[in-house]
Amino acid sequence: METKEILQALPNLSVSDRLKIAESALQLVLQEKHSLTKDEQKRQLRLAAITAIADYAPGSELNIFSDLEGEDFCNYPDEDFYNSGTYVQR
Repeated sequence: METKEILQALPNLSVSDRLKIAESALQLVLQEKHSLTKDEQKRQLRLAAITAIADYAPGSELNIFSDLEGEDFCNYPDEDFYNSGTYVQR
């Protein structure tokens, strides 16, 4: 069975069957991970890092909230939390 066929069949399965498949797939991945040599693990980490570069590029969805940096998180002009009894300093 091809990956495409498996993905198309998943919505037709019960939640229980989908969970069994996910658990089995995860167990296979973990077994494979544990059987890798240190060099193979380093190579996989290197590939994962290269793949993740696009996620951190300007304009990506992952860092879209960085546009808010420097803005006040909350602005309550009628209240002074730093000088009220509700603000606790540690």
